[in-house]
Amino acid sequence: MGYKILEYDSLLKNYYEKDIELRVNDYKRKKKELLGRGETLSDFANGAEYFGFHRTSDGWVYREWAPAADEMYLIGDFNGWNKTSHPMEKKENGVFEIQLDGKDALYNGCKVKAIVVNGDRVMERIPLYAKYVTQDPVTYMWCAEIYEEEKPFEWTDSEFKGEKIPLIYECHIGMAQEKYGIGTYTEFKDNILPRIKDLGYNTIQIMAIMEHPYYGSFGYQVSNFFAASSRYGKPAELKDLINTAHEMGIRVLLDVVHSHAVKNTNEGINEFDGTDYQFFHAGAKGNHSAWDTKLFNYGKNEVIHFLLSNLKFWMTEYHFDGFRFDGVTSMIYLDHGLGSAFDHYDKYFSMNTDIEALTYLTLANELIHQINKEALTIAEDMSGMPGMCIPIRSGGIGFDYRLAMGVPDMWIKFLKEYRDEDWDIWRMWYELTGRRPKEKVIGYAESHDQALVGDKTIMFRLCDKEMYWCMNKDSQNIIIDRGIALHKMIRLVTHSLAGEGYLNFMGNEFGHPEWIDFPREG
Repeated sequence: MGYKILEYDSLLKNYYEKDIELRVNDYKRKKKELLGRGETLSDFANGAEYFGFHRTSDGWVYREWAPAADEMYLIGDFNGWNKTSHPMEKKENGVFEIQLDGKDALYNGCKVKAIVVNGDRVMERIPLYAKYVTQDPVTYMWCAEIYEEEKPFEWTDSEFKGEKIPLIYECHIGMAQEKYGIGTYTEFKDNILPRIKDLGYNTIQIMAIMEHPYYGSFGYQVSNFFAASSRYGKPAELKDLINTAHEMGIRVLLDVVHSHAVKNTNEGINEFDGTDYQFFHAGAKGNHSAWDTKLFNYGKNEVIHFLLSNLKFWMTEYHFDGFRFDGVTSMIYLDHGLGSAFDHYDKYFSMNTDIEALTYLTLANELIHQINKEALTIAEDMSGMPGMCIPIRSGGIGFDYRLAMGVPDMWIKFLKEYRDEDWDIWRMWYELTGRRPKEKVIGYAESHDQALVGDKTIMFRLCDKEMYWCMNKDSQNIIIDRGIALHKMIRLVTHSLAGEGYLNFMGNEFGHPEWIDFPREG
């Protein structure tokens, strides 16, 4: 077979060559199955250009994929929410379509939904490719809105090229401001971007952009995959933020969630056509027991089309420079890695391995780098799957980096269980410098996982309540002195040894106390 991944790791060459071959062949087979003659993955990932709402020469067209639906209707402000006045025509392959005459048939700010009929069930659904979704402040119900910019956004970033070594500032738009309220795209652009630039970071990784009904999920229970969250402002304001970041020389990554989806049917894509298997595995296999969310069926061509189209959309419409893929471990094992100790290569290559998910991730990486050869992809995988960050041509999955997830766990263990003088330097060296051959990692001391509600930041583990009383310059406090010293040293050592790139979650650089929270009831 001759893939370079086998040259990098003798265990793979000696014992798992057939498994690597199986993985590569499945990717090649699926790619051939998806693409027509002369077609590229970028050509294939055209869902956002075909489905959803689009202007025509004399009106509008709306298309939807709902294979199990018997009937569909378009409702909204434009027709007084009449549930039967605008039936959609059922085409081939489960596609429904409606043509609306007149350029003003739909208009900016017009709220719309779809009526889906499956047997005796009549359901209201938010369009799958909705690009702007808002929540009513009185009823708290979510609804799609027609969104049009008065004039096309003028990008000025055509010459942008990110720096080679990513120094990443992980952030959340809504929680980034001092005010007691949800921050906006514009406030982040004006108040936070300059500070990030001054700190020396060259990349921002933004959480919670894809629309999600529950703010407290931090964006990890996505409902509307093509909609930038309306909590923070309009789509044009997100574009302005990204364009401004590029003008500052800052790369922008999206924290993309393709590992699962919110189970809500009123807000999300679950049971859009009345079945639980349109996008997800049927029955219990389609439910994540720990997250209470739905799990994609990566072997289904229409699901691959939806997800790849989603990646292309964020790159072309918003100029994102790449992605951090959330929950990769959950994707690539049928048991989602729950309770597993990945202490032997057999754990990576077994009947528990989801080859279909690995194939999807390989296709995703190929697409992303096809659209933008300078794009950057990061895998959140705690299992250590071999080949995750090896190029596709060499037999790998194609990510550029993986997160060094063992490093923050090591620091927490040291801080919780050992006296300072008992820290094991050799274990520290092993954890900080451990890499799979030829695979690059992003090192970090703590990320949002440690800094959000329910956990503790490193600074608060070091100083605890003393932070509230003894942080002024006049105070002489040995706990604070020790805490600040170790806080600096932990970051210095991590930055120096733990990866080919570095990540910090907002606020951790200055020792934000306790956890970062957000305005919410209770």
